[in-house]
Amino acid sequence: MSLAEPTPIRRARADRARQVADVLRHQIYAGAYDDGLPTEQALAAEFFVSRNTVREALAVLKNEGLIERGPKVGTHVAVRKFTHGLDALAGLKETFKGYGEVRNEVRAVQELAAPPAVARRLHLGAGTPVVFIERLRYLGDLPLSLDLTYLAPDIGAEVVRHPLESNDIFALIEQLSGHRLGSADLALEAIPADPHSAATLQVPDGAPVLMLERLTHLDDGRPVDLEYIRMRGDRITMRGSLTRSDS
Repeated sequence: MSLAEPTPIRRARADRARQVADVLRHQIYAGAYDDGLPTEQALAAEFFVSRNTVREALAVLKNEGLIERGPKVGTHVAVRKFTHGLDALAGLKETFKGYGEVRNEVRAVQELAAPPAVARRLHLGAGTPVVFIERLRYLGDLPLSLDLTYLAPDIGAEVVRHPLESNDIFALIEQLSGHRLGSADLALEAIPADPHSAATLQVPDGAPVLMLERLTHLDDGRPVDLEYIRMRGDRITMRGSLTRSDS
């Protein structure tokens, strides 16, 4: 029995351009095109589309700030994103050690009564004092993330005795608690940057930022670190490897 030939579907040029842009975007993230992108004609042949479709795809990437175009200089990558893994529990210094120096601007350190939602996540009684830390984190001179951290009181009291400008909190927790970190529950979503966060991260008001909520446990299962991290979506790509479960 032979299968019938699929019926071709007419697709708008904008749909085809989006398809091309997605592949090119991935190639840019993977480090391709150090010497510039191929010509429109070459890309049209590669993707089996018209040059007008390629132009629309490149316009999408230019509007995202990923590429620059000029009549005499061609098309070049404007910025490259940094990869942040989703399949390993690591601090920012560990994550970006191959990209340069990570430093922290400590904006707040204080003991405060845990809001009920925070207390529940950390398995504490309502109103239990926790240690709150706010840091603006840089890679070189580039502000990458704004981290708001709530620490269990005993862990936090020890952590704040050490320099936070140059240390990852994860490393300090392991060093001071005598336990390894075990696991983390996380949620990741895109949100518009409020004016204060936008100014702090040096992005336009309302620009999409990646909000990572992460609750980290010690290897004995105790939750000790609740974080709300705003990361620049224009400079960070979240990546991971997934395995399909037997169930």
